[in-house]
Amino acid sequence: MKTFEDAAKFNKGKMLFAYSDVKDGIQQRLAEFMGITEEVLPTLRVVVPNGMKKYTSETECSDLTVVTITKFVDDVLGGNISPSLKSEPIPEKNDEPVKVIVGKQFEEIVKDTSKDVFVKYYAPWCGHCKKLVPVWTELAEAMADHKDLVIGKFDATVNEADGVEVRGYPTLIFYPKDNKEGIVYDGDREIEGFKAWLAEKASSVKGGAEAVKDDL
Repeated sequence: MKTFEDAAKFNKGKMLFAYSDVKDGIQQRLAEFMGITEEVLPTLRVVVPNGMKKYTSETECSDLTVVTITKFVDDVLGGNISPSLKSEPIPEKNDEPVKVIVGKQFEEIVKDTSKDVFVKYYAPWCGHCKKLVPVWTELAEAMADHKDLVIGKFDATVNEADGVEVRGYPTLIFYPKDNKEGIVYDGDREIEGFKAWLAEKASSVKGGAEAVKDDL
């Protein structure tokens, strides 16, 4: 703490220095937001308000000095290090109709230009998300024959992806093959509404429909 206080004085005006536990009220919520558990304490992190990006110091806290803390601050402000993103472990099995997407595999799955990908960003405690679970599963089962279409789910409380800001749950974003910036879905949250929307927006679904028509 003495080193941290000295670094705060040395870097006054650059960045706000503060400390927090991971228990109770706002401290617990901050820890959840930063992806910090009691097991990793002590740890030095930075959050930048623009985009709410988070950064982790790679230096062990026992080895921190005013110099290393200052370099960390300057590297964050100078854009010289990459943000830290939360992620669950990559699932060993992922063979259910609704594919689990975690932070570490977001680029691999969602940004795959050979696939149309429809993602449900959710929170496990969200009532609206729970209500959507059977509909989302039914949609994935109904679309199973469209091999270039992925229906996925992303627990946004424990996973993050660069460029994705989830402001409410559930958030539904469709990433077609030719537009990996994504299209927010704000229509009817019933199975027929989803199917009709995908038939219009997803080339994988339109292609499948045309193939069936040709066979007939």
